[in-house]
Amino acid sequence: MADVKVKLIAGIPEEELFAPGHSGCLGCGEAIALRHILKAAGPNTIIAQATGCPEVYTTLYPTTAWKVPWIHVAFENAAAVASGIREGLNQQGKKDINVIAIAGDGGTFDIGFQALSGMLERGHKVLFICLDNGAYENTGVQRSGATPKYSWTTTSPIGKVVHGKKEWPKPMPLIVAAHHISYVATASASNVHDLIKKVKKALSFDGPSYIQVLCPCIPGWKMEADKTVELADLAIKTKIYPMFEVESGLFKVQDIPNPLPVTAFFKGQGRFKYLTESETKEIQEHINKEFDTLKALEKTQIKF
Repeated sequence: MADVKVKLIAGIPEEELFAPGHSGCLGCGEAIALRHILKAAGPNTIIAQATGCPEVYTTLYPTTAWKVPWIHVAFENAAAVASGIREGLNQQGKKDINVIAIAGDGGTFDIGFQALSGMLERGHKVLFICLDNGAYENTGVQRSGATPKYSWTTTSPIGKVVHGKKEWPKPMPLIVAAHHISYVATASASNVHDLIKKVKKALSFDGPSYIQVLCPCIPGWKMEADKTVELADLAIKTKIYPMFEVESGLFKVQDIPNPLPVTAFFKGQGRFKYLTESETKEIQEHINKEFDTLKALEKTQIKF
């Protein structure tokens, strides 16, 4: 592919490959993430996207917000379809085209995990991106494997018997890293420069890679539309959503020297409105322990 001169604004490509005018919620974290993912990947890219909010609000017939080849696939098979696209391109000698599979946390942690695991095990050169908003938001805010413990959803309501979700979220990036692929990372809609850097790095590896992006959801989190970036940033500053990379099995974790208490993240969200003092304390202890585990993995420099 010939070199293309790209105009940059504050280090970010100017070209918009994710067009404005879609019908996503005002302040949608996924829209912010997708816009900058495509800026990082560039026009030489094919997207396979599972069912979810962006699939709905970017492709209302007869319009589309995608300026790159894009295919809508089922909840469960984004990784499988992307694998097939990659191998088809390889057979044509088109190995320089980026193939990206995109799914929400439901289509990654739960319904899509079988296809994702197979893609990783087979070693296809595909970047899988999970847009993590912590629930099946598109279908009415049902709990997923990514839903935080004690969080309200329509299937983990706040009542006398059930007081939000009963389980901790799956450690999905660690599960993916256990497949011994070259690159795994977490990112956030609150830091698009970091997201762009990680997407570019992921696409540079000759094999599968995985990035999980925290994307606040306005209706699902019961939050104000102008708080998306602020809450995504607070998730990092409270250590609730650690930023880390696993490159060739080695951990590199973003340190948080003066972490805020988890309550700083909960305040702006109705889904955590009914947390008790004991539940908040349990969450804080769990978050501290999980972050310490990641830092210990980094310190040992033993390949994961």
